[in-house]
Amino acid sequence: MKKPAFRFHYQYFLATIFIFLLEVLIATVLKNIFFLRAYLGDVIIVMLIYTFIKSFFNIRNDTRLIFGILIFSFLVEFAQYFNVAEKLGFRPGSLMYIVVGNSFSWIDMLCYAVGGLLLFIFVKRQKASE
Repeated sequence: MKKPAFRFHYQYFLATIFIFLLEVLIATVLKNIFFLRAYLGDVIIVMLIYTFIKSFFNIRNDTRLIFGILIFSFLVEFAQYFNVAEKLGFRPGSLMYIVVGNSFSWIDMLCYAVGGLLLFIFVKRQKASE
């Protein structure tokens, strides 16, 4: 019997809240620690998106999901290259301006890839131990 596509999974939701709070902590309290602010936040954002999606949807193919999140992350980064936030009229400092971002970086792309790779390894190991 096929499982419904939508379902609430509280463990993933709790992980999402934890990772989100970690992102907020990095962006606010730890913002002066360059490595954390510049790199770690971009690595774990991939994990945040993954746990958020898994909180609400029954997606069985984790590899496809992780790959899709990486593609999405890359597209958002390329949107920064073309100043999409400004072209859409988002004001600097507004939530959408912050979410879309305003500065393209190849290093950010590498951080997303590292986050995706770490997530892939973690998920594969978790499934192997089940």
